[in-house]
Amino acid sequence: MRSVFAFLAGSLFGIGLLISGMTDTTKVRGWLDVFGNWDPTLAFVMGGAILPMLVAWRLTRNRIPVVGGQFPAPPRVELDRRLIVGSVLFGVGWGLAGLCPGPAMASLGYGGVGGIVFLIAMIAGMFAAPKLGAQLDRIADAA
Repeated sequence: MRSVFAFLAGSLFGIGLLISGMTDTTKVRGWLDVFGNWDPTLAFVMGGAILPMLVAWRLTRNRIPVVGGQFPAPPRVELDRRLIVGSVLFGVGWGLAGLCPGPAMASLGYGGVGGIVFLIAMIAGMFAAPKLGAQLDRIADAA
């Protein structure tokens, strides 16, 4: 039953990304081009994602989900080196490729070779990140 709901939720998320234009790399680059030909329409997509999540965190506090596991915790509020470095790397990758992980997964059906290359690079980055993070921590602690 949990897999069915995960499939339905993932499908709904992917459809939302397709409809909103988050899988269109030119639209995303237009959103990120704040000093050029800026396209502000993705701000509505982000607002449409953030506001319902704020309500969901409020409604699910101290509750147990009907379908397994637990609800995701709200994000931490403190900034640390790992968050800043990760955010910069994410932003650079998003700006270069025009895709982030969710839209990359949603675009696999039509993204062609570019979508597959992005997915392979993303998976490689997910495996490399813990080791690189530990290495950066050692360098920072030694300094």
